[in-house]
Amino acid sequence: MFPNAAYVTLLTQNSYLAGALVLHHGLKTVQSKYPLVVLVTPQLSQEARDVLVKQGIQMREILSLQPREGVHNLSEADARFKDTWTKLRAFELAEFERVVLLDSDMIVKGNMDDLMDLALGTDEIGAVHACACNPRKFPHYPADWVPENCAFTAVTSPMAPPPTPCDTPRPYGLLNSGLVVLNPSVELAKEVYDFLQTDERVSKYRFPDQDLLADVFKGRWKALPWYYNALRTLRNIHLSLWDDDIARCVHYILPEKPWETRESKDFAVVNSWWWDQYNEVAEQLQVEDAEGWQLVSAAVAAG
Repeated sequence: MFPNAAYVTLLTQNSYLAGALVLHHGLKTVQSKYPLVVLVTPQLSQEARDVLVKQGIQMREILSLQPREGVHNLSEADARFKDTWTKLRAFELAEFERVVLLDSDMIVKGNMDDLMDLALGTDEIGAVHACACNPRKFPHYPADWVPENCAFTAVTSPMAPPPTPCDTPRPYGLLNSGLVVLNPSVELAKEVYDFLQTDERVSKYRFPDQDLLADVFKGRWKALPWYYNALRTLRNIHLSLWDDDIARCVHYILPEKPWETRESKDFAVVNSWWWDQYNEVAEQLQVEDAEGWQLVSAAVAAG
C-alpha cells in the first residue's frame, strides 16, 4: 500500500460544489484512510474555496488544460464536457505515489482503499470499461455503441471478472474516465499533455479526456470490476451485472445530475442515494457554516 496517496477530483464551478462535498462525505463515511484533494481552477469562486477549507478538504490550484484552439469542438448536447480535459492535471501530482481520480458526480458507498494496492506499472492506469449500449439512442454517439459491442453485456454476474481490454469489438478497448487509478509523474504527465497537443485523433473525440486516455494507454490499462465506477445506467440495462449492495462508487453519468432535480423517472433509486448523502452534508453545513450552506443550497434543487 502506498503511504502517500489520495483521492482526487476536479472542481471548476460552483454548480458542482455539492457534488464534491458529497464525494468527500462518502469517503469519510466508509472510513477511507486517504484524503480527498480537490483540483481547483482560477474561475472557481473564493466563496466555494472557503467552503472546502472549512470542511477540511485539501485543494491544489491548477490551470485549465485544453487542446490547441480550434482543434476540438463539442456538440451542443455534450457541452458539459468542456472542462474535463483539465482532469488530466492529476497526472502531474507527483507529490503522491498513487492517485485515484474521481469525478465529482459520484457517491462512495463502499471502501475503495484497496485501489491503493492495485498492481500497476509506472506507465499503466486502472479503469472500468465504458458502457457502449447508448440506451438513449443519442445520434451523435459512435455507430458501434450498441449492446452487442458493450463489454458489460459479457459480464454475467456482479462478481465476475471484467473482460480484458481488446480491439475487437472496438468498444472493448474503451474505458470510462470517471474513476482512474494512476501513479503520477512528470514523465507520464508530459506524455499525456504532448498527445493532447499534437495527436490528430484529438479533433475527432466524442468524449474528450476519456477517448484520449483510451488511446494513450492502449495496451496499458487494467480493467477494474464495474462496482468501482458503477454507472447509474447499468442498473437499468445490465440486470445480471448490477447489485445494489456491491456497488462501491456510483457514477451519475449523463445530463440531469441528481442535484438538478428531485424527480427522476429512470434513476429514482440511485438518485435517492445521492440525496441521502447530501441531506447529511446539508445538516452539518447548516450548523457549521451558514454562509457555505447558502452557497451550496443555491445550486441544488429545492425540496
